[in-house]
Amino acid sequence: MRAALALALLRLCLAKVNFAPYFFDNGAGSSDGNMALFNLPEDTPVDSRLPCHLPGSHVYTLNGTDPEGEPVSYHISFDPSTRSVFSVDPNFGNITLIEELDREMEDEIEAIISISDGLNLVAEKVVILVTDINDEAPRFLQEPYTVQIPEDTPAGSSIFEVHAVDKDTGSGGSVTYFLQNMPATRFTVDYHSGVLHLRAGTTLDYEKARAHFVTVVAQDGGGQLRGAAAVFSATTTVTVSVEDVQDVGPVFMGTPFHGYVYEDTVPGSEVLTVVAMDGDRGKPNRLLYSLMNGSDDAFDINATSGAIVVTQSPAQLRREVYELRVQVTEVSAAGSPAAQATVPVTIRIMDINNHPPMFYGERGPQTRFELSLSEHPPPGEILRGLKVTVKDSDQGANAKFALRLVGLGGAFRVVPQTALKEAQVTVLAENLAAIDFEKFRVLTFQLLATEVDTAEKFSATADVVVQLLDTNDNAPRFTSPHYVARVPEDAPGGSTVVAVRAVDVDTGPWGEVTYSIYGPRADLFQVHFSTGVICTQPWSSLDAEAIARYSFRVRAEDAGGRHDLAKVTVLLLDVNDHPPQFGQSIQEKTMVLGTPVKIEATDLDAEAPNNLVDYSITSAEPASVFDIDARTGEIRLKSSIRSLDALRSITHNGDCTWALEVQAKDRGSPSFSTMAVLRIDITDAETLPRSPMDTFLTQTRDEPVKAVGVLAGAMAITVAITALVSTATFWHNKKSNKVLPVRRVFRRQPRPAPRAAHIKWLKCNRTKAAAKFVLKEDPPSENCNGSLGTLPSPRAPMPPPLPGVAPNPGAAPPTVPTVSGSLTSLQHQGSPKRSALGSPIQSALVSELRQQFEKKSRADKVHF
Repeated sequence: MRAALALALLRLCLAKVNFAPYFFDNGAGSSDGNMALFNLPEDTPVDSRLPCHLPGSHVYTLNGTDPEGEPVSYHISFDPSTRSVFSVDPNFGNITLIEELDREMEDEIEAIISISDGLNLVAEKVVILVTDINDEAPRFLQEPYTVQIPEDTPAGSSIFEVHAVDKDTGSGGSVTYFLQNMPATRFTVDYHSGVLHLRAGTTLDYEKARAHFVTVVAQDGGGQLRGAAAVFSATTTVTVSVEDVQDVGPVFMGTPFHGYVYEDTVPGSEVLTVVAMDGDRGKPNRLLYSLMNGSDDAFDINATSGAIVVTQSPAQLRREVYELRVQVTEVSAAGSPAAQATVPVTIRIMDINNHPPMFYGERGPQTRFELSLSEHPPPGEILRGLKVTVKDSDQGANAKFALRLVGLGGAFRVVPQTALKEAQVTVLAENLAAIDFEKFRVLTFQLLATEVDTAEKFSATADVVVQLLDTNDNAPRFTSPHYVARVPEDAPGGSTVVAVRAVDVDTGPWGEVTYSIYGPRADLFQVHFSTGVICTQPWSSLDAEAIARYSFRVRAEDAGGRHDLAKVTVLLLDVNDHPPQFGQSIQEKTMVLGTPVKIEATDLDAEAPNNLVDYSITSAEPASVFDIDARTGEIRLKSSIRSLDALRSITHNGDCTWALEVQAKDRGSPSFSTMAVLRIDITDAETLPRSPMDTFLTQTRDEPVKAVGVLAGAMAITVAITALVSTATFWHNKKSNKVLPVRRVFRRQPRPAPRAAHIKWLKCNRTKAAAKFVLKEDPPSENCNGSLGTLPSPRAPMPPPLPGVAPNPGAAPPTVPTVSGSLTSLQHQGSPKRSALGSPIQSALVSELRQQFEKKSRADKVHF
C-alpha cells in the first residue's frame, strides 16, 4: 500500500514539470522558422480575404516544436500605433500579408511572434525588412519653373537648373533628363545635372517670341515591378521669358501717309497724324516727332503726338502737292537721343471736281491704242507695247479714280485698280487660254477710268487693239494614230503603200510638217518628207512567205522640233507564186486491204486559198480501182474491191501492183499544179508476218503515248523481276556457303537462213525528172516493209529454204504479198544474182509509166 502511494506521488511531481516550446532558427533565406533576418519586396501582393486567396499572399511559415511533443499554436502581434501587416494561421503557422507594403513609407516592420503549447508561451521580437522595388516616379522639386533672360544672351549659356528626385534606391532612384521635341526647341538640357542651356548657334529675339515653353522629362533608371521591367518618368514645363533690350529702332505704323487740305480748311486744322512705335516693345523709349523739309512753313507737327496741322489758308498754298519728311527720334532713359527713323508724308490740296479722267499716249491725249503680243504669254506678262497714262486734273478726292477692263471675259487685268491724280496703266495677261492665235487673231477691249469719291462719277474710255502673233505652241497631229496598209507581195519597188497626214494648226514655218520613218525593217520603205506618201524602196523585194507583216513608226515634225508619232502596219497580201510540191516525184506506198494510204504536197504560199491543195488521180495502171479524197489526199480502194482475188483478176500478172499519176493543184488564181507518180502494192493484213511487237505497234500507232507507257511499264517489271531473282540467288548462295560447280555452256548450231523474198522496187532519181525505172533486190538481212518498221529479233523459226528453180520467162517469180513504202534512189543496189529487168509485163508497165511522166513534166514546165 505504501509503495503504491509513493509511486502516485512521484508521478504527480513529474507531471508538474513541463518544458516550454521553442522556434526553429533556420537562418537567413529560409521560408520557415522564426523569421530571423526575413525580408520582403514591397510589391508583394496582399491577401484578398476571400475564400480563395490570391497566389503569393502567403509569405512565411512559423515553425517550432514542443519538447513534450504537445501541439503548439502560433501568434503574431504588432505595436498598437502601427499597422497590422501580417496575419498568422495559429495551427499551421502560415503568415499572410494583409496590408500593402511601401518601402518609401515604412522600410522595416517590427512584430512579436509567439509559440504556445497551452501552458507555456514563448514570444520573440522580430524585424522584417521591406526591400525596394522600382515603384516610384521621379518628382520635380520647386515647381513651377519660370526664368527670365535678356534677348541678347549668348548661345550656349546656362539659364536654369531643374531638379527631380526619385524615392527608389539603386538604378530605380537615379534620374536623367532630356527634352521633348528636341529638334524644335532652342534649348538643351544636361543629361545628368538638369541644367538648361541655350542651344549653340541660336539666339533669342523678343520681337519674334516673348516667351518659350520648354518641356523637360525626368526618367529613372528602371527596375523590376511585379516581375516585369518598369521605367517611370515625369515632365515639367520651364517657362523662359525673354526680356527686351534696346536693339531695334522706331518703326512708323500705317504707311504710306497721305493727307488732304480742302477749300474750307481753316489754319490750325489737323491734316493727319503720323504714328511710330519703338521696335523694342518690351521697354520702349519715348519718341519725339519733327519735320525735316518740304513744308515751306505751311505745315507744323506736334513733337509728342505726331499730328500735322496746316498753318496757312488753302488760298495761300502755292502747290497742289506737298511732300513732307517726318523724323521720329527715340529718347533714352538718360534723356539722350538714340535711334531715328524717317518717313515721307504726302499732302494734297483739294479743289472743285470739274475735270474728268483722261487717257494719254506718248504723243498726248489718245483714245485708241494698238500693239502686238505673242500668244500664250507667261502668267502675269506685261503688255509692254502698251504705254498708257491716265490723269485727273482735279485735286484731292476729286482726282481719285478706278480703272477696269471691259470685254474679253478676264483675258487681261489692269494695275492699279485705283489711283489718285495720275497713274501709269499696266495691263497683265491673266486668262492664258483666251490669248490663243488659233482662236482669236485680234483681241479688242476697253480701258475704263471712273471717279470713285465724287458725286459726278466722271469717266473716260480708251480702246485697246491687240494683234496676236502666232507661236509654235501646237505639235503636228496625225489624222490617225495607226495606219494599216495592204500591199501585194509582188508589188514592184517604188510602189505606194499608204499616205499619212499630220496637221499642225500653227501658221508659217511652225505649221510646215516634215515626215520621217524609223523602226525595225523600216529600211524597206521610204516616205516623202513633205507629202507623207510612204512607198517601197526601189530595190526592195517583198515576200509574204518570209515576212507577212511590217510595223514601224512615222514621225511628223514641225520647224520648231515639235512632233507626233503614229504607227504604220503594212500587211503583205499573198500572191499565188508557189506551186504545190510533193516530197518526191515518184513515191511508193504499201496498202493493206481496207486501209487507205496518204500522199501529201506542200504549198509555200502564206495564205488561203493559195496554200490550199486539192488532190486528184489523173491516170491509173492497169485499171482505175482507187478513189482519192481531194482535201486530205487519202487514197482508198473503190468500195467494189473487197479482196485480193478481185485485184489479181484485174492485173496482168496477178501481183496487185498499181501505178498512179497523182496531181496536186492549189486553189489560187491563177492555179498551179504538180504531178507525181505513185506505185502502190496492195496486200492483205493476214498475209503479213507479224511478231507480237509488230501487232502491238500497229495497234498503237495512233496513240504513241500509250505505246511508250506500255513499253516503259514492261521494262520496269523486267528490271524488278531481275533484281528480285538476283537478290534471292545471292542470299541462297551465301547461306549455303557452297562452291557452285562450273557450268558447261553448249552453243546451239545455227539453223540455215530462210529464203528471202526478192521484191522489185521502183526507183527514181530526184535530180532528173522521169529518169530510168530500175528494179532492185533488197539484201536478205533487211526488212522490206518500211511502213511496219524493223521486225524484232529473235524471230520464230522459218521453214527450210526451197530448192532452187531456174528462172522461167513465162512465169512470175515467187513474191511475198507486201512491198516496202520507203523511197529509193536511182543507184542500183540490187543483188547481182537478179536481172535489172523483171518479167516482160513489168518492163512494159515501167516503160509506159516513164513515157507518161515525161509528157506531164514537159506540160508542167510549159505551164510554169
